[in-house]
Amino acid sequence: VLEFLATFQLCCCTHELQLLSEQHPAHPTWTLTLVYFFSLVHGLTLVGTSSNPCGVMMQMMLGGMSPETGAVRLLAQLVSALCSRYCTSALWSLGLTQYHVSERSFACKNPIQVDLLKAVITEAVCSFFFHSALLHFQEVRTKLRIHLLAALITFLVYAGGSLTGAVFNPALALSLHFMCFDEAFPQFFIVYWLAPSLGILLMILMFSFFLPWLHNNHTINKKE
Repeated sequence: VLEFLATFQLCCCTHELQLLSEQHPAHPTWTLTLVYFFSLVHGLTLVGTSSNPCGVMMQMMLGGMSPETGAVRLLAQLVSALCSRYCTSALWSLGLTQYHVSERSFACKNPIQVDLLKAVITEAVCSFFFHSALLHFQEVRTKLRIHLLAALITFLVYAGGSLTGAVFNPALALSLHFMCFDEAFPQFFIVYWLAPSLGILLMILMFSFFLPWLHNNHTINKKE
């Protein structure tokens, strides 16, 4: 239930954020400020959830979650992503502002502005850095950790937003670009599902095999 609510909140906020950013394309600092704010709100509420299938995969690979629990959480995230899309459309159909138009949420606006290889690298690198920070910031005090992660998310969106949107979250990508998945499934599946998963795999391989001392220190500190 918590995963469902957290993913629902994340997707709805991002739909609204995407809408607001399109109204002020000449002022990217406004968009980045909103990214930081929404990241803080999401980090302060529903603590203990990942809202990201890649986060669940990371926990399962590291032995912190059973496959059964992981499967249930993944299902909750994907169902929530689709529900948020249709709930957002229903809310926008009320026409609360001039920008809220229900048809907009069902239109495919391809955010990929580079070739497939660069898009894969962008999403994989964003996923790698974000989940590396998520793993190694666990010993940091909660309030400080939330600000650090929000700042990192804002930086990643700034760096990769113009290339792929810097989503690095398969559930969020499904909610934002559902129609694009329907029209160009192979491309979007590779960029927004496989690439972030590849970033997770590379992160685990690097810290477990190439930098085991760092991973061991993290494990010891967590136990303490």
